[in-house]
Amino acid sequence: MHTVLLVCSANVDRSKTAEDFFAEQYSKIRFLSAGTNEAICRQEGTNFIDQEILDTADLVLVMEDKHRSWINSHLNTKDKRIEVLNIPDRFRYYSMELIEILQQKCASFL
Repeated sequence: MHTVLLVCSANVDRSKTAEDFFAEQYSKIRFLSAGTNEAICRQEGTNFIDQEILDTADLVLVMEDKHRSWINSHLNTKDKRIEVLNIPDRFRYYSMELIEILQQKCASFL
């Protein structure tokens, strides 16, 4: 099964929305999500990206370029396809506007 990893800062709003929404839409793709800010992920009880999570992904979709930069500087990204969606951190979990943007930005990848 193809696995897509979605990444934002805290894994609370953007990447978690993407994981939950797309998992309902695409049953033949496995979706995971994680954040790059370890302190906030621990505080919120969300997934912090580590090598193990990254290694499971066939495709990594990050919300902002800073997330790709963090991944590239902290983890082994050899042979990983990482795409930037350019979705700013101004959306709440499962907001309709966020879902519409995710659908538009991710359509060519899924």
